[in-house]
Amino acid sequence: MLVSLSAYRFLPDLIAMSLVTLVHSGIAWAIFMGRAAQQSQRIRMAIAAAWAISVTVLALGFLLRFGRVARHFPTWAAGWGRGAAFLWAFLSLLLAAAYGLGLVISHWAARSHAFHSPGRRRFLGGVRWALLGVPVVATGYGTFVQRFRLSVREQSILIPDLPLDLDGLRLAQLTDIHLSPYLSVRELERAVEMANETHPHVTLVTGDLITSGADPLDDCLKALARLKADAGVFGCMGNHEIYAGTEAYTQAEGARLGMRFLRQQAELLRFGAANLNLAGVDYQRFHTPYLRHAETLTVPGAFNVLLSHNPDVFPVAAAKGFPLTLSGHTHGGQVRAEILGQDLNIARFFTPYVDGLYRISEGGKDGAAIFVSRGIGTIALPARLGAPPEVAFLKLCRT
Repeated sequence: MLVSLSAYRFLPDLIAMSLVTLVHSGIAWAIFMGRAAQQSQRIRMAIAAAWAISVTVLALGFLLRFGRVARHFPTWAAGWGRGAAFLWAFLSLLLAAAYGLGLVISHWAARSHAFHSPGRRRFLGGVRWALLGVPVVATGYGTFVQRFRLSVREQSILIPDLPLDLDGLRLAQLTDIHLSPYLSVRELERAVEMANETHPHVTLVTGDLITSGADPLDDCLKALARLKADAGVFGCMGNHEIYAGTEAYTQAEGARLGMRFLRQQAELLRFGAANLNLAGVDYQRFHTPYLRHAETLTVPGAFNVLLSHNPDVFPVAAAKGFPLTLSGHTHGGQVRAEILGQDLNIARFFTPYVDGLYRISEGGKDGAAIFVSRGIGTIALPARLGAPPEVAFLKLCRT
């Protein structure tokens, strides 16, 4: 399974790079065959050079995903080389969409004779330039502003028949840290301080501490060792621990530093007369049988909580006896927009549980619940839009 997971994890990047290259090629060819280009050798040469540079940036960014290539560069250079390629791909697609919309507006204006009025012609020209400016502003905001807007997100989770001594239990959750060139140790330490300021009973770290094996895992664990909670700090493994081959080391070093990462394991915590059973599983690969034998991790009479990096396991977790699941993995979509009432983000292609609290209804009443945190760091694209980073502060409430 591990070989298969590693072998196919670059496939989405390859598909994305190919699609972006195809779009760039189509636009370049359309401009190349236009009247202005046909009348000027310089314009044709500029178009060809721009296309070649674009394809080179995309290809280099893709190749830097592989350790054999990235090891020839400093870690920060390899990381930001990948980031620059993804940013360019993202921005160029937005620009292409804006340019296409501008052409539609021009076509409509020509048919409606709007260009016959000098004032309208100037206005429509301004609209076309504004459309091209929006992608640049949005990408810059996501990269240099919202990516750093870390905050504490408070969420009450109503649990039917929650044991009395667990009513008001406080949980802090950190997930998808991705300590890498995109996120500094100082920023992680700020997240740790935020979590500690909530005075949690239990603190949870639900996977993806780093992005690749070249990232500073020891620095990440040392920063997380400063987490404080009355009953301790627990966690589970994400898919990037698998990619980096650091699962065993993370568990052992985490234990040495006072954190217990649960790998198909459970920990029974007592609060007054009530038992809270924390169970943790390694990353569950999409479209494979989820949570095999996880029912053996439940404790009868206790309130069972599952830590699973992948939120797609939720229905299976509920069926196996976990009334609450805590996850991450999606980054809240990382880049998302609401258009015509639809929440558009890439995570929705993989799971319906993208951001926040979800429930399964049973007989018209609230049943099992899952909370999916947007997390702290980023992957691939060093930007966040519509999905700011967070430390989650969860409060269990009896109904």
